[in-house]
Amino acid sequence: MKEIIVDESGPVTLVGGGHMEDGDLNEALSLAPTLVAADGGAAAALAQGHMPQAVIGDFDSLPDAARSALPPEAMHHVAEQNSTDFDKALRLIKAPVVLGAGFLGARIDHQLAAFHTLIQPGRSPCILIGANELVFHLTYRIALPMQAGDVVSLFPMRRVTGRSGGLVWPIDGLEMCPTSRIGTSNRAVGDIWVEVDGPGLLGIVPRRYLSDLMRAIAA
Repeated sequence: MKEIIVDESGPVTLVGGGHMEDGDLNEALSLAPTLVAADGGAAAALAQGHMPQAVIGDFDSLPDAARSALPPEAMHHVAEQNSTDFDKALRLIKAPVVLGAGFLGARIDHQLAAFHTLIQPGRSPCILIGANELVFHLTYRIALPMQAGDVVSLFPMRRVTGRSGGLVWPIDGLEMCPTSRIGTSNRAVGDIWVEVDGPGLLGIVPRRYLSDLMRAIAA
């Protein structure tokens, strides 16, 4: 495996080549101004007037026009074909939190692959930005200020247990598993907190909490 390519003390924006809503990239950059592209995400960044500091991937989805517009020193080729470009990029970034734009909302198989990457060990914490929601991996206690009625979904990618506060249906004492009990469409009664006993639980919260979630994860 390559050494870390992007090592930042502040948050990083990672852009992919999938669907982005208008304003996704600009919102991410306003909070995490260091820009990295996963392969074809570089073309999306350039189309919106942004030059990535680094482009990481196998370059099989990077158009020639975008390739010629990028400085050679920004290009970091990772030849192996056993992982997605999102995974290649995320594992080579070290940052307190990474904001991922362009990884949700298009092909379902790509979204599932992105969720698989989120729960892999040794990755920087990452928040995926969707049209209406944020998706992230719960690896330790997270506390968020929320309003009563906000939808909070907890989806297990493996067997996992934990505890919660501020949810209509607490998860205390439950074993969650993708083949049995899941936790979609829970709701907040106010501020919430969730903690887990091991890896594998995805949190899904409304998009308007992006800044709050960043602070909670970076803390």
